[in-house]
Amino acid sequence: MSRLMPRQAVPALSVASLQGKPWSLAQRAPARFSLIVFYRGLHCPVCRSYLPELDKLTDEFSARGVETIAISSDNEERAREAQQSWGLKRLTIGYGMSIELGRSWGLYVSTSRGKTSIGIEEPALFTEPGLFMVRPDQTLYWGQVQTMPFARPHFKEILAGLDFIIKVDYPARGEA
Repeated sequence: MSRLMPRQAVPALSVASLQGKPWSLAQRAPARFSLIVFYRGLHCPVCRSYLPELDKLTDEFSARGVETIAISSDNEERAREAQQSWGLKRLTIGYGMSIELGRSWGLYVSTSRGKTSIGIEEPALFTEPGLFMVRPDQTLYWGQVQTMPFARPHFKEILAGLDFIIKVDYPARGEA
């Protein structure tokens, strides 16, 4: 598994989106960052409560110059079902990410254990959560990957961190 390093270029990232056109990190031009949240998929009960929180705060991220997207390896049908049943209205939803692409971002991969606690079948393979903040020059500013669906970064805490980062021009850390 690869490990991304702060201040270094991130792997190329291009996925289909429910907004009707492909989403490519290379074509993004946010004022400050792209916030990329990799989620497990429709089957995940934690994602079902986590992504609506980001959806509600999308405008606050945008006000700070941060574009948001949530991406999974789900197919279009499952991604659309998640968007609709989870009430995601503002958040860009990317889908169809290959497992290999997830691995290039350092994401952990799990195998299906059947139906989850919400009664939805897990895909044969899927990525575990990850959260990355990428500068407009395609370098990593902030990254976090997880082996489990639990205890994810809170978006309000990330917003508070962004306020500090912006105020003092805080550098990316962890590059040594």
